[in-house]
Amino acid sequence: MSVDSLLADAELEEFLTLSAQSPFFPETKPTGVAVAVSGGSDSVAALHLMVQVAQLQGFALHAVTVDHALRAGSAAEAAGVAQMCAALGVPHQVLRWEHGEVEGNLMDAARRARYGLMADWAAAQAISHIVLGHTADDQAETFLMGLARKAGIDGLVGMQSHWDQGGVRFVRPFLKVARKDLRCYLMQLGVSWIDDPSNDNDRFTRVKARRALKALKPLGITVDALGQVIDNLFLAQGAVETATRDAMERVCREDAGEVVFDIREWRRTGQEEQRRLLVAILRRISGAGYAPRGSGVLRVMQAINQGQDATLAGCRIRVSDKLFRVVREPRAVAGVVSRPDALWDGRWQVDGPFAAGQVVRALGADGLHQCKDWKSTGHSRDSLLVSPAVWYNDVLIAAPLAGFGRGFDARIVAPFNLFVLSH
Repeated sequence: MSVDSLLADAELEEFLTLSAQSPFFPETKPTGVAVAVSGGSDSVAALHLMVQVAQLQGFALHAVTVDHALRAGSAAEAAGVAQMCAALGVPHQVLRWEHGEVEGNLMDAARRARYGLMADWAAAQAISHIVLGHTADDQAETFLMGLARKAGIDGLVGMQSHWDQGGVRFVRPFLKVARKDLRCYLMQLGVSWIDDPSNDNDRFTRVKARRALKALKPLGITVDALGQVIDNLFLAQGAVETATRDAMERVCREDAGEVVFDIREWRRTGQEEQRRLLVAILRRISGAGYAPRGSGVLRVMQAINQGQDATLAGCRIRVSDKLFRVVREPRAVAGVVSRPDALWDGRWQVDGPFAAGQVVRALGADGLHQCKDWKSTGHSRDSLLVSPAVWYNDVLIAAPLAGFGRGFDARIVAPFNLFVLSH
């Protein structure tokens, strides 16, 4: 091996180690870190790099593998990862996705299950961070997939470098690192990895994007080039988010679970800021994990501008001359019942002197009829119909927002401004 290649090897390892440290330097002090390891090259490289970082920074390191149980051999691959971790002295856990027939988008369902399982496991182990091995190649593929969906800025800026779920922070330290560099690092170590056969299955959109990226290389559309495009879009996204933040403060407010928009200020707001605000509000009120389809959002925006009511994503949009209100649709909460210790409709926390057998469900028309002074609350009838109430069988015990009953309180757990700005 030449002196030049030795220097290149040393520089590569330094670059990768600094990347691996980036989520934990300088102020973050994790209570424990886990690496999600599938056995593929990216996650195996992440594991080896995090072993070094854990030694440098003095935190406990774990590894976790999710067996999706979707193909033969997945359990054996998880067992192989367990052996690898044992050789490195890293505690390892296999989490199995127990499922029946998966309907709809298989990859999306698997992704949701994977992160949910890992978040629950990490929280139970007092692990504060989970490291994912996604690379610049994954970013470029995600960009192409966004193009295929005709996505806007948010769908083209790639994957998030971090996000919080269930009290655990997921981090992607290698989004600026090419997959070939991680594989080069593993070859230097003499470490092998598993090639997932699904990576050759044209059934999956990401595989198609990966092959398209290879075909586009002669045009100069490479992983590095798309990475620069994503960086530029990220800056543009920040400018739009700032404008949306400013618009939120003057255009809308939350009242009893509904969001009230000032029509005059709405019309003074740019179309993209309007769209972002509306999407965020629909997600807040409906509790949906994803934004509604763009065609549906455009339809609602047109209805608002024409002074017409509309519905979308389990929400009603009520339009008048001076304002419009976005409120939960009654049929969306019909039959939604929660125990006293659980959130109702995914966002309401009800506190009070609950007795045995009492539950939380929507107030509804029958309940509102019993609240003789509801008009004095200043809340709209639409919002109170879908507000949380305490029931014992068919007996109304309390309706906090409608001024009925004593000792009970209802509140939305996520602050309005923080929710809007984070979606």
